[in-house]
Amino acid sequence: MKEAYSYIDGRWLEGKGKTIAVRSPYSGEVVGKQSEATEEEVELALEAACTGKKKIAALPAKARASILNKAASLLKERKETFAQLISLEVGKALKNTRDEVARSIETLEQSAEEAKRLHGTTLPGDVSERGKASMALTFRVPVGVVAAITPFNAPLNLICHKIGPSFAAGNATILKPAPQSSLIAAAFVELLLQAEMPAEAVQLVIGGTAHGQRIVEDGRTNIVSFTGGVAGGKQICHTAGLKKVLLELGGNSATIVHQDADVERAATLCVRTGFSNAGQSCISVQRIYVHESVMDFFLQRLKQQTAALVVGDPLAAETDVGCVINEATGERIERWVKEAVAEGAELVCGGRRDGALIQPTILLGPRKKSKVVCEEVFGPVISVIPYTSLETAIAEVNDSAFGLQAGIFSNSLPVITKVAFELEMGGVVVNGTSNYRLDHWPYGGIKQSGIGREGPKYTVEEMTEMKMVVLQDLL
Repeated sequence: MKEAYSYIDGRWLEGKGKTIAVRSPYSGEVVGKQSEATEEEVELALEAACTGKKKIAALPAKARASILNKAASLLKERKETFAQLISLEVGKALKNTRDEVARSIETLEQSAEEAKRLHGTTLPGDVSERGKASMALTFRVPVGVVAAITPFNAPLNLICHKIGPSFAAGNATILKPAPQSSLIAAAFVELLLQAEMPAEAVQLVIGGTAHGQRIVEDGRTNIVSFTGGVAGGKQICHTAGLKKVLLELGGNSATIVHQDADVERAATLCVRTGFSNAGQSCISVQRIYVHESVMDFFLQRLKQQTAALVVGDPLAAETDVGCVINEATGERIERWVKEAVAEGAELVCGGRRDGALIQPTILLGPRKKSKVVCEEVFGPVISVIPYTSLETAIAEVNDSAFGLQAGIFSNSLPVITKVAFELEMGGVVVNGTSNYRLDHWPYGGIKQSGIGREGPKYTVEEMTEMKMVVLQDLL
């Protein structure tokens, strides 16, 4: 039986809070238990992080980098163990979880490199009449205490994207993972401690929304880094007060397949990146706008390749698509699909549900205001929508509350240029789908998709402050 306890002030706190059974979303079997932190323990975490932040800030950059690299090495040794644990706890297919662990290793290694790149600048004063014989120096300093609130869909990698840069920057971190992925978070914190990360560097708080709100609102927290839904992001902005927030809030990502595209490649990648992780990715392919001249062939290939996917047990090596996070989510997705069909969409394939397992689903021509088009499905559902003019496709993609990433398939430089510049997105992928990310790139969106950018280099910048020192009477 696997167990998840809070790690606070250098101790694993066993059995003080409410104990909750952890069930596999695929089988429903009890696979572990978690113990929620009490109010007193959350207070202890805040105090421990605030007290310990000076010690972490004083650690040399080389020491911080060495610890992160050691954590990466340990994770590499335990790659299969962590992949199995993620599949067990959140129902993500083993093919996807092995990739997630590999990405997490890279993220830790990249964070280690960024610990050694906290550069500053020199600014001469004599560009101003009042600045003769003066100079300013700037350098980066830690913000202090980082509240890291992480989701269930990429539970290990997104913890690494917060703790890695936070520690690289010299901060103390309070980690509040999603309740659905507490076993993974606890296992990773244990690994960090084995890599000789100081106890003051990380506090793990197991619990739900109320625990997160308490951490966010407290004045000892200097910055909040949150990945999750729009409603949660809005609540954090309301609760945080005058502190910096970094928000990655998701989307309903679109991909355009133009008439001059490599349609075979487009169909292959749309299936692969639309149904991986059962569609539970904020950049998962959800809307595909296809030029009417290539629609028939594209849809044929999309359907054929979707039918070839293996759906089922996330722990089976051959499985392509596991389950969603719980049965309630499956019921909601099933309801949205039925609503879209009732409103006029054609069900090309899929649409069936067995508990939390949703068959990969393709809808053709859903209405613009259907939930599967204008909201975030966060499940294995793809909507295919025909268009006649590129301008129409661009307008339809932009007509969304979200603006995270999009893809464009075309072999025309003018088309690619037009789409890349006119789409209202944080990122545009050329001859690829919306669902493509390398962990060192600046990742994030606009509109309701969030605030700030992830990627170790960019997160370190967000999690530090610029300090200026002015030197006068130099001559």
